[in-house]
Amino acid sequence: MRTLTLTVEPQFENCPIKDVLSKRLWVSDALLSRLKRRSGSLLLNGEPVYVTRRVHAGDRVTVSVGDVGKDPRIRPMPMPLSVLYEDEDLLVIDKPAGLSVHPARDPDEITLENALAAYLGADENPHPVSRLDRGTTGLLTVAKSGWAHAWMKQVQHSGQMQKVYLAITRNMPDPPVGSVSAPIGFYEGSGYQRCVRPDGAPAESDYQVLRQNGGFALIRLVPKTGRTHQLRVHMAHIGCPLLGDWLYGSRDPSIDRPALHAAELSFYHPLQNMTVTLHSPLPEDMRRFFPDPSGDPS
Repeated sequence: MRTLTLTVEPQFENCPIKDVLSKRLWVSDALLSRLKRRSGSLLLNGEPVYVTRRVHAGDRVTVSVGDVGKDPRIRPMPMPLSVLYEDEDLLVIDKPAGLSVHPARDPDEITLENALAAYLGADENPHPVSRLDRGTTGLLTVAKSGWAHAWMKQVQHSGQMQKVYLAITRNMPDPPVGSVSAPIGFYEGSGYQRCVRPDGAPAESDYQVLRQNGGFALIRLVPKTGRTHQLRVHMAHIGCPLLGDWLYGSRDPSIDRPALHAAELSFYHPLQNMTVTLHSPLPEDMRRFFPDPSGDPS
């Protein structure tokens, strides 16, 4: 069980212990509620207390923030994983194409969550911080507990997480560097497909053409918002659909998925007090469109 200990600072003098937990350890209201039912999960100077107990500067607070046992809804199914970063609370996976993140209707299909359930420890469960489509490759952050997932979502929403994608498009954007700001909502009559529509949620994506090869372009994409299918919808909207994107462009015999790769990830880690920066090379099925003796697609 993941357990944390801290010393109460002077600004929390005579505050309820729940204030310290929420402001210093990012403990959510939902976890605070669960702590009330977990015997011995919250200690003040070594003694069990309730979340309403008031604290004083110099007091030591110990709290168990991890999950309790495995999530029975996720069946452990071992498979090889490319883990690029791991600590007590997080890991970052380099996801291959064709792997769904969440369990699907077919109970025998291995998904990333199934594989992670087998990989993680007894009181750890996979909590993807963000999501990549089945066909999208690259970097994906996963929390090992609901508590870690909650504070990573705060990191994400506060702008302290940056993601860079590489895509191959049909046609080249004009101008070659720019931004697409277009609201995204559901396509009429669909509960899955998205489109640009006036009543959609605000969405913005920056793009930069890195290379050209015939009618194809290698594009660097930076989503400024996090709408579902945002990059695919935005590039199709400006007349440059992703190669192989059957939903927003057309199928292509040269690649059996949308040509999109999560290539760079940078985020501030509040517990480690450092910025984690990771890179994933362009996968072979995309690299072959832009051969380069140096191995650098950009």
